[in-house]
Amino acid sequence: MTASRLEGVFPILVTPFDEKGGIDEDSLARLVEFNIAAGVHGLGVAIGSEMFKLSEAERAQVTRRVIETVNKRVPVVINTGAGGTDLAVSYSRSAEEAGADALMIMPPAFLPAGPAEVIDYFRAISAAVRIPIFLQDTPAAPIPPGLARRIAEACEQVRYIKVETLPVVQKVAEMAAAAGDALTIFGGAGGSYFIEELRRGSRGTMPFCSQPEAFVGVWRLYEKGDQHGARALFDSAIMPVNRLAVQGGDIFYHVHKQLLVRRGIIRSAKVRSPTVPIDAITQREIDELLANLPVVAGH
Repeated sequence: MTASRLEGVFPILVTPFDEKGGIDEDSLARLVEFNIAAGVHGLGVAIGSEMFKLSEAERAQVTRRVIETVNKRVPVVINTGAGGTDLAVSYSRSAEEAGADALMIMPPAFLPAGPAEVIDYFRAISAAVRIPIFLQDTPAAPIPPGLARRIAEACEQVRYIKVETLPVVQKVAEMAAAAGDALTIFGGAGGSYFIEELRRGSRGTMPFCSQPEAFVGVWRLYEKGDQHGARALFDSAIMPVNRLAVQGGDIFYHVHKQLLVRRGIIRSAKVRSPTVPIDAITQREIDELLANLPVVAGH
């Protein structure tokens, strides 16, 4: 599954909850099938899955159900980062044993760690597993391009990086120049700069999972050389959702989950506490947006 280079559209799955706040496994399975039917190239479980709000048992439950439902049809990437090296190694081994195809890990962010400590952290994880690792560069734990290359050179399994530090487009270009062949670059941050990132050296994106057919359509058009068509599809189908979803706080969870409910994929749009409350005006804006989104045909 991971012998060839990973690239393309790897949506990060939301975790559907029932009205009592428990994990809705049936909705999660439908969400996986919905994304695979759209032609995605892989799937991920990460911050966008509210993983940081899950108990240890729930984390294992979501990982297991996603991997079992996917059943090796596409690669599955599991976020296994932690505040301590031993805990990150434990999460990583457990994900590999459950059948994950790759891992995604950000540097420790709770307490500051210098470059040497960050390299040691990734070296320990890399030595403990046999599957590829994505570095995750985020505003909370940025990875400078030079350090990213040093980590890749020191760690056999580190082969990818997901870039999310602002300004994202500039960071992708800088990362591509510094990393060379050492790292394959993916974009993130909801996929808002997907086309700009592709132009600067990225080979994929990890957006939310509510519009997989639109992202796959953009990828296919871009790969065929039709940048005009890719831009038109992106601007009509994806940008209105992303524009509303990035207003602040964690409104993006509400927007994407409501879109998935509207599409009949998950049963509830519940977001676990703490979460930003959605006021009446914002809810009306979400309703208007979802009612007017274009239907995306296959490309």
